[in-house]
Amino acid sequence: MPRPLLDEARIHPAIRDTVARHHADIVQEVEAAVAAHPVVVVGMAQNPMPKKARKLLDAAGVAYHYLEYGSYFNTWRRRNALKMWTGWPTFPMIFVCGVLVGGASDLQALLDSGALKKMLA
Repeated sequence: MPRPLLDEARIHPAIRDTVARHHADIVQEVEAAVAAHPVVVVGMAQNPMPKKARKLLDAAGVAYHYLEYGSYFNTWRRRNALKMWTGWPTFPMIFVCGVLVGGASDLQALLDSGALKKMLA
């Protein structure tokens, strides 16, 4: 089932450019990292779940690229652009071979099942 997105026809023409450009720089930075690295972890300071995901990857010997955007005290508007882009509501956001696989618990499930190795093969 595709996730619901507001149809562009229902966005007034006067604000379409504002919506399209909302912190586009952070989205472009993550897109570039995802294109350049097999595994990308997008996180934020002070959140234990990105740290957990990185520890899981380290323990499994999987190389990854880490991007960190602010903390609970700042940069939430920029991080919100990533949430709007991906539809994923929390951090970390983990990408494997260009595919958003979820967060730390989703990564754990992929590791436990052997699916991560298959994705990276």
